[in-house]
Amino acid sequence: MSLKLRLIVMNFLQFFIWGAWLISFGSYVGNTLHFDGVQIGSFFATMGIASLFMPALLGIIADRWVPAQKLFGICHLLGAILLIAASFQATYIPLYALMLASVMVYMPTLALSYTVAYNALSKAKMDVIKDFPPIRVWGTVGFICAMWTVDLTGFKNNEIQLYVSAIAAFVLGIYSFMLPKCDVNKNPESKSLVDVLGLRAFTLFKDKRMAVFFIFSMMLGAALQITNGFGDLFLSSFASIPEYAHSFGVEHSVILLSVSQISETLFILTIPFFLKRFGIKKVMLMSMFAWVLRFALFGIGNPGDGLSLLILSMIVYGMAFDFFNISGSLFVEQTTDSKIRASAQGLFMLMTNGIGAIVGSYAAGAIVNHFVNNAEKPSWSTAWFIFAAYALVIAIAFAFIFKYNQKPKEIKNI
Repeated sequence: MSLKLRLIVMNFLQFFIWGAWLISFGSYVGNTLHFDGVQIGSFFATMGIASLFMPALLGIIADRWVPAQKLFGICHLLGAILLIAASFQATYIPLYALMLASVMVYMPTLALSYTVAYNALSKAKMDVIKDFPPIRVWGTVGFICAMWTVDLTGFKNNEIQLYVSAIAAFVLGIYSFMLPKCDVNKNPESKSLVDVLGLRAFTLFKDKRMAVFFIFSMMLGAALQITNGFGDLFLSSFASIPEYAHSFGVEHSVILLSVSQISETLFILTIPFFLKRFGIKKVMLMSMFAWVLRFALFGIGNPGDGLSLLILSMIVYGMAFDFFNISGSLFVEQTTDSKIRASAQGLFMLMTNGIGAIVGSYAAGAIVNHFVNNAEKPSWSTAWFIFAAYALVIAIAFAFIFKYNQKPKEIKNI
């Protein structure tokens, strides 16, 4: 098996594991286990909690003591066990504890997978910049295949989705030990604990422009998990309405939601064009307004005559998700000192996928509780319009407050 094919298999399974439950889990715990909005949001906040420290901690272990491909495999084997254990739980506290533990060992594998791939490609004298993206795209394909699998089998409404994820995790865990070896540095350069943990990047908050950027990153990060947590639950709610009960959008809601991931892969290809033509700030603003559309279209769409609006919402998700993450990462790359650049990227991820995701998941759960679960007249539309208004306020504030006058032609490395 060629090196590229080996890495394609790794990426496919890596994201298949996640896709098997991430989008459908909200429906399972909401409709089947009857958890409330805040409880549902708390499961999606676990990814933010894990992102606060686990990638950095396991990154240190992989650098110094345990080869990355072995640590990668160990994490997935542990994750498989935890997911199986979670599938037997039907009450909130034990299920939350096991899902939190499984996410704690899964989230670091996202970074470890890059480490393994970059190491293997570099040792094979291949061009990482040229050869890795076509390999990585198979991760998104794996995510989509997992979504379709749990949808078409009907597993989206029960605990079997966790079994599907666990089986993939077990296979990848074993497979990881056959991947190219990564070296460890047992005698690393002496660094302070602050440098080791990447905390030096927090000094960037002394720069007003960087502080504003990271604060807005956190606020927009609050939108990242909302549709992951509540999108399928929203679509399945139409099952109680006779005219929508047997519509495609209800019976195959996860497949409908997978259009978001398909859109994501396509919008990635347009980023160089948009960045060079409009510049980083305008592209980030496009992302923010795309989030407004994402939520607003959910608010006015339905699986019947409003299906086209839902599909449009899925399409704009690609712009909403990719444009801010990629352009934000590029902004950090081009405006920070090379000595703390890696830590600065870590801080960007912490603000968006860590703190922002935690706050957003719990806040979204509270809004869903108020306007849907505990309301005399449940209104998903009101909840989605609140999310849209939140994104709109952020976009308008960002346009006026964030000062970055870089000319598009000055953008490098894309």
